[in-house]
Amino acid sequence: MTDVSTLYDEDFVAWSKQQAEALRLAARTGSNQLLDWENLAEEIEDLAKRERRELASRISTIIEHLAKLGHSPAKDPRNGWEHTIRRERAEIERLLEDSPSLSREVTELAKKETGRAADAAIADLKGRGELDQPLLEALRVKSYLDLFAYTADQILGDWFPEEPKA
Repeated sequence: MTDVSTLYDEDFVAWSKQQAEALRLAARTGSNQLLDWENLAEEIEDLAKRERRELASRISTIIEHLAKLGHSPAKDPRNGWEHTIRRERAEIERLLEDSPSLSREVTELAKKETGRAADAAIADLKGRGELDQPLLEALRVKSYLDLFAYTADQILGDWFPEEPKA
């Protein structure tokens, strides 16, 4: 078992889960400390949940912007979308450095976030008058969950979709 202070430094999410479990065990075994064990355990778990929500949010932003890059014929916003993707990838890298156990959740979170991200991308493209006929046809034939499905490597790597034909 990893030393708890080392685990705190190396993987905050794993540490949070371990500490919540330890608090609950101490509560069951009757520690004489005047602490609110159950609520302390819940608060520690919530710290890990916040890290997971942050990862999900950043993944969603990347998927949304990848979808826009892959389906918008517009030239002007492309640099901004690419900048946002690069920034979010860097933030995810920092997050995963602090909590490496979250890296196991990237694929699952990407699947969960695809719908929200696709809705946002479609709404933005529609608002900009950029829902072109090929995309509309594709949306009729395929679920946008399939149309906008990106792999963990595409989300976290340096991949960008090709610019659509005007």
